[in-house]
Amino acid sequence: MADNSSGNPTGELAALDFAAVSPPEFARIVKGLSARQLGEVMHGELRTRVLGEVFGRMRQQFRPDAAGQLRALIRWKITGDSDAVFETSIADGTCTISEGRSDAEPRTTLVMGDADFLKLVSGNGNPVTMFMMRKLRVAGDVGLASGLTRYFDIPKA
Repeated sequence: MADNSSGNPTGELAALDFAAVSPPEFARIVKGLSARQLGEVMHGELRTRVLGEVFGRMRQQFRPDAAGQLRALIRWKITGDSDAVFETSIADGTCTISEGRSDAEPRTTLVMGDADFLKLVSGNGNPVTMFMMRKLRVAGDVGLASGLTRYFDIPKA
């Protein structure tokens, strides 16, 4: 695993207190890492921390004004050492996040690897380009999937 020296970006990610890092700072760190480096750090407890923090912040970054009357369940499947599944439910101007797969039928399902997920949620990846390059797979409502970034404040590095 990477060391925690400040000159090593993977070490920088591993050493982070995620609760204290702003979304723009997180975006800057992700931007500075290659896909290989992102994949290297997404293991074990660090992967759990990163995914937990990203999905935990979705609620705060949700834009109810942009979502309007939208009602949708979005399932996220992040592949890597193991598959991690989270669900984002948007209804009545609120956004709730749950870990794991429910019995409910999602309106859209997004499947991508660890590195591509981090690029997408940090504003460092274009979802349309990722879809066209098959780094992002979409099942269900492709229109909803393509417009998801409208419903969240996505950081920019």
